[in-house]
Amino acid sequence: MSARSPFRPSFGSNPPLVVGRDAVLDELADALDGPPGSAGRAALITGNRGIGKTVVLNEAEALARERSWLVISETATTGLLDRMTADGLPELADLLRQAPASRPRVSGISLPAGLGGVELELPEERGPGGLRRQLNALTDALDEHGTGIMITLDEVHARSARDDVAQLAAVVQHAFREERPVAFAAAGLPAAVQDLLTADVSTFLRRARRFVLEPLSPVAAEEALRVPILEHGRGVDDAEVSTMAAATQGYPYLVQVIGDRAWRQEPGAPTITADHVERGVRDAIREAGFALHEPAVNDLSETDRQFIAAMAVDRGESAIADIEQRLGRDHGYVSRYRSRLIVAGVVEPSRRGYLRFTIPYLAEFLRARADFL
Repeated sequence: MSARSPFRPSFGSNPPLVVGRDAVLDELADALDGPPGSAGRAALITGNRGIGKTVVLNEAEALARERSWLVISETATTGLLDRMTADGLPELADLLRQAPASRPRVSGISLPAGLGGVELELPEERGPGGLRRQLNALTDALDEHGTGIMITLDEVHARSARDDVAQLAAVVQHAFREERPVAFAAAGLPAAVQDLLTADVSTFLRRARRFVLEPLSPVAAEEALRVPILEHGRGVDDAEVSTMAAATQGYPYLVQVIGDRAWRQEPGAPTITADHVERGVRDAIREAGFALHEPAVNDLSETDRQFIAAMAVDRGESAIADIEQRLGRDHGYVSRYRSRLIVAGVVEPSRRGYLRFTIPYLAEFLRARADFL
């Protein structure tokens, strides 16, 4: 039995077991196996905080590497194009130039058999023009070997590197038109992706295959909790697994945090008990306040915060009529902010005339942290 927790509660870290995303990953794999222009060669992955967007990007990269594609993994922050043209693509070119026998081991990169010692001139130009010419040179070298380049872009935010993201999308669009072996996958919060898609330069992205990640099913959440526990030598009853899974509300991040906190209550015990689970869930919900709720609220305007504070009064779903009364505003005003918060992935309609929070335990956080608003 290992005393070390098998769960990985950090954002962006792949869990010990990826569940509930088979349909998305199968489509991405089919796109890599298909010809240029296959649906899924350009993909946008969206969903709320903690829903597993970065994990899906990581898995997409793994699928590409299994097929001997080269991968550039980037984040949508200032300097994106400069990093790609000064570092990312030149590093791939250096790898291709080296003979197989002399090539150093590079983590995560597996080149096709026989590929190495390639004569390749890569322009040193920066900006979108340099990016396009560098990408063309690399794909020319790779195409005859039946492989290509996957570009992944995480944390697509409306205010972060928007021009760079648009220019990158334009370069990738040209590569698609020329039927080059390129795949592109980006991930971001719903509001950020929606904002990006409204840009005039983002026609290519609007046509990309969009995957909206939903919460895991109870069965998938239970599997993601049970299997790592048993594989690492500890026991856990079905009742405790069900309790933990229910507490996650299907959020992959909460699966990892709740599993980790329950494990850590008494790491040397042979079995995870009901008491461990109770204390672990309580600790995990507190942790979610820092990791999920504070960032979500920080991204909102003052009026958005007033809106969700009016919702947090309720112990379940909130009636639009009650929100109007609490805010002292008419229906049109409330409808505008309702729409904003739906796009932001903070609330969703539960039935006609009613809203509920999408992020688990956000209402509890708001009631406990009124000062945060």
